[in-house]
Amino acid sequence: MNDLQKDILTGTVFIIGLLGFISGEFIISSTLFASAAIASNVNVNRKRVKTGQLSCE
Repeated sequence: MNDLQKDILTGTVFIIGLLGFISGEFIISSTLFASAAIASNVNVNRKRVKTGQLSCE
C-alpha cells in the first residue's frame, strides 16, 4: 500500500466518523476518529524515519 492509498483510507475513515457523529452514533464515530488519528500519526512517523528526521524529544 503506497502513501496515497494510506492517506485516502485515513481520510475516508475520518469522513465516515464525521457522518456517524452527525447521525448520533457517538461510540462508532469516536472509534473511527481514534483509528484515523492513530493511522495518521503512524504514517507521519514512518515518513520521518524514512527521511532521517528523528528528534531527541
